[in-house]
Amino acid sequence: MFTKSRYKSIAQISEQIDLVLHNADHLFVSEAQEGELSILQSEITKMTLRIREQNNALKGEKKHLADSLADIAHQLRTPLTSANLILSLLKNTSDENERKNLLREVEGLFVQMDWLVTSLLKLSRLDAGIVVFQREQMDVGNLIDASIRPLLISMELHNIDLQTEIPEGVVIEGDSGWLSEAIQNILKNCMESAGDNGKIEIMCEDNALFTEITLHDSGPGFEKEDLFCLFDRFYRGKNAGAVGYGIGLALCKTIINRQGGTIAVKNHPQGGAVFSIRFSK
Repeated sequence: MFTKSRYKSIAQISEQIDLVLHNADHLFVSEAQEGELSILQSEITKMTLRIREQNNALKGEKKHLADSLADIAHQLRTPLTSANLILSLLKNTSDENERKNLLREVEGLFVQMDWLVTSLLKLSRLDAGIVVFQREQMDVGNLIDASIRPLLISMELHNIDLQTEIPEGVVIEGDSGWLSEAIQNILKNCMESAGDNGKIEIMCEDNALFTEITLHDSGPGFEKEDLFCLFDRFYRGKNAGAVGYGIGLALCKTIINRQGGTIAVKNHPQGGAVFSIRFSK
């Protein structure tokens, strides 16, 4: 037989459920005296907290998506505007050499946009968790060689002195294709920082606790306030190049983190930046 206190407890539970359904920010939590009602109210409270956490997470993801879309639109608008201006100039010039130069500029802009879209698609796939990383044993020396190979001609054209010091037989586990891409993105950043006649050093430390790959360039390094934000998407520091989008290093970090590694950056006491990729054992 229901007592007055039971009816009161049921009314409170009903009111609490109604508040949950209407997304109330503040909910009362009172302990029911009856055994069954106490258990029911406890479960409703847990459910309420879980729903609230999920709603907050969804709001955060929605804001992140909106911010990302705004950033993407801005990043694409800049080269598209430049390309449009160049094409307008192209229509109004009859000089063959000038036309060739303008066409090369347009081609360069479209190459940049293609790289941006490709990188964003890769980041989206990684965020969605649809990328399956291979777990394979790989020689660090071979990994570095594969990462360097596509950039050797560019390094030679800019007279960049590349030095590597990788002990033989050092092995890490991961996806060689994705890790090679991550290291290439770091190398591109180092090349841009080092500039013509610059220098890049790649070294590896292997001990009982971890394996660490470091890349050191002879560039100006980074501003102190930039060091904490370099791996954020679309972040461009004070020394960023004119064609940078703030995507390459973000992609790097995502690839490395998803395979159990870490990446950090600091300024070298003697100048330049030092990127450190570490895999614990």
